[in-house]
Amino acid sequence: MEKETSNSSDVSASHVGRVRNRRRANEVTTDGNKANGQTLLVSDRNKYKSMLIRTYSTVWMIGGFAFLVYMGHLYIWAMVVVIQIFMATELFNLLRKSSEEKQLPGFRLLNWHFFFTAMLFTYGRFLSRELVNTVSSDHLLYKLVSGLIKYQMFICYFLYISGFVWFILTLKKKTYKYQFKQYAWTHMILLTVFAQSSFTVANIFEGMFWFLLPASLIVINDIAAYLFGFFLGRTPLIKLSPKKTWEGFIGASVTTIISAFLLANVMGRFQWFTCPRKDLSTGWLQCDPGPMFKPEHYYLGDWVPHWFPWKDVFLMPVQWHALALGLFASIIAPFGGFFASGFKRAFKIKDFGDSIPGHGGITDRMDCQMVMAVFAYIYHQSFISPHNFSVDAILDQILRNLTYEEQRNLYEQLGEMLGNLCKADKLAACL
Repeated sequence: MEKETSNSSDVSASHVGRVRNRRRANEVTTDGNKANGQTLLVSDRNKYKSMLIRTYSTVWMIGGFAFLVYMGHLYIWAMVVVIQIFMATELFNLLRKSSEEKQLPGFRLLNWHFFFTAMLFTYGRFLSRELVNTVSSDHLLYKLVSGLIKYQMFICYFLYISGFVWFILTLKKKTYKYQFKQYAWTHMILLTVFAQSSFTVANIFEGMFWFLLPASLIVINDIAAYLFGFFLGRTPLIKLSPKKTWEGFIGASVTTIISAFLLANVMGRFQWFTCPRKDLSTGWLQCDPGPMFKPEHYYLGDWVPHWFPWKDVFLMPVQWHALALGLFASIIAPFGGFFASGFKRAFKIKDFGDSIPGHGGITDRMDCQMVMAVFAYIYHQSFISPHNFSVDAILDQILRNLTYEEQRNLYEQLGEMLGNLCKADKLAACL
């Protein structure tokens, strides 16, 4: 009985002790303030340290990018290829399992086989005209390249089927599931990453303006969103990205749209940016920029107050198109980043890699750029590029579908037709 009484008294005493020691939610001790203060101070220091590292990396990336822009179209294309290889490496490694890889020697090469097959197909379609124009002075090389371009689709299909057969022959009983996951994962990477980013190269050779402006707008939007969110951010924007805020999103949108309108005017003044590149050389460009890049006069008149000093302004028509690019870059393109954030959450990783200090991997920086590149290409083809047949389009079809002898025969027939027209009509152009 005494033991029971003592036990019950101990239990009640300990219970009372727990109740007495329990604090209310609104009670804060001095020690707690010190602890919280130290935590906040450390967090604040880490925040600014992260900002400095991120700024340092950004300055280096912008400087390197500006140097490549100065060097020319071919160097930017090489940069895009390197970026695609880094992105593929980061994404291939996400589902890689060393235990299964040991049982499948050489299986990793299959992923790269499909990758380079896709590269050959995509760039062969985008840059066939530029490649032919580059080798046109060499008769033997011209015939070889023309033949490769004519049968390029068959060559790529044969390479893909070879990879498909290779995959079937490497299937092993205990790794079926892993191998089919890798096969599907590789095709998803090629479709969502490589195919979209390849439109960047098409934009480069249409005129560096159509690559540089969209890419710059994404960079501006990213930096502005970070700065507005860093100093003013209070309201969370989306659960997928807890650090994204409405203040950063709205501030970046306004900054991006204004920057698009102003940057288009600056870039449109340089032929290095506006002229399309029709070969794979690195020489200087000269061309007629066309009406899209020629300033037009606008009289503001009653649209502005009397004290406003600029009643007459000169704007390029391309600046109005730049507003559409800026609107897309500020509102739609960030969803590429949200998609990447959800993707990383699904795989429970913070970043795709660590190749860029303060930013993560290459894929972390290219998520929005891929979405923007596709839109810029489609917008240019839909609203900027002429829809009727052009000399370049006809030449491209000739180079793709006619042999060298057929092209020569066509050239001779055109010469005879023009000669007959000159004799009959005495055209001034023939003189």
